[in-house]
Amino acid sequence: MNIIVSGGGTGGHIYPAITIIRTIQQRVPDARFLYVGTKRGLEADIIPKEGLPFTTVDIQGFERHLTPENLLRAGRAMVGVARAARIVRRFHPDVVIGTGGYVCGPILLAASLMHIPTLIQEQNVVPGITNKILAKFVTKIAAGTKEAMRHFPQEKVVFTGNPIRSEVLSAQREEGASAFGLDPAKLTVLVSGGSRGARAINRAMIGVLSHAAPHPEVQFLHVTGKNEYEDVCSRLQKAGVDLAKYPHILVKPYLYNMPQAMAAADLAVFRAGATGLAELTARGIPSILIPYPYAAENHQEHNARALEEAGAARMILNKDLTSETLSAVLTELLSEPQKLRDMALASKKMGRPQAAADIANLVLEIARKGQR
Repeated sequence: MNIIVSGGGTGGHIYPAITIIRTIQQRVPDARFLYVGTKRGLEADIIPKEGLPFTTVDIQGFERHLTPENLLRAGRAMVGVARAARIVRRFHPDVVIGTGGYVCGPILLAASLMHIPTLIQEQNVVPGITNKILAKFVTKIAAGTKEAMRHFPQEKVVFTGNPIRSEVLSAQREEGASAFGLDPAKLTVLVSGGSRGARAINRAMIGVLSHAAPHPEVQFLHVTGKNEYEDVCSRLQKAGVDLAKYPHILVKPYLYNMPQAMAAADLAVFRAGATGLAELTARGIPSILIPYPYAAENHQEHNARALEEAGAARMILNKDLTSETLSAVLTELLSEPQKLRDMALASKKMGRPQAAADIANLVLEIARKGQR
């Protein structure tokens, strides 16, 4: 069986794709995969390291108003569509999967027009423009949230949840705490603005950590993003927080073992990307969410609001985020154990740990139907 997978730009599109590939490989060990991305996206670095065959098309998203750059991108898009069609013809896929990003457009469109079974995996509550257009052509749509289903043709859409890495579920609390030198008996707050970090969250955390320094009963693991790390450390030093003196406060530029960090966490402060939320809910971790305000279609705010309405999270809009607002919510939740337990239960109820398996089954089903 030959399978093309396409998804690019951010880890939120790439890691779900990898999870789906690994899950299908467990069911069909001799399946051949080809990953299609762009040269500029993170996938150009991540996918070859995963040992997966990788090729590219040259395409970028359009700006929201008419500019000379848009004309250049339109020209590249036409070339990209032609190259996508050649890739599909040469690889002869039995099924094509898209997990998001502009690169999915030409690949899935070309496959659909060739009557090859296709599936898009929509992670967010509000779909982006690419998936809204592709929905008219593809065979099936795997929705990461129930709220997203109303944006798609009902005869095509299936609620599966968002795929998460198996190690997110298998990591144990004691193992996670030990990996970072933390005490598993203490409340632990995990703070992350995503793989690149979030300046607004990092700045707000300076005041939070300054206040937390003399109170070792709560541990903080703050992941700043590589580009923000030096600035955060400098600001903490100026605020009088010598990290060497406060072992209950850990500040890291990046984590390669995020599953272990989640295993140790009682509460998370996160952006509201779909993949991160899928992992938090699969583990039943309550959260304080600060949606990235410039995400396409403002999808992060919609993602966060869905969790807040379910009682699994509290939301602070980016424009309202200060050290004071974040400290107030943290203090409230950490001082009320029952409230934190209720949020954890609500979070767990939203989790879909079996999502990758359900998506893999759906992919194989439409592929076999297409072979008849």
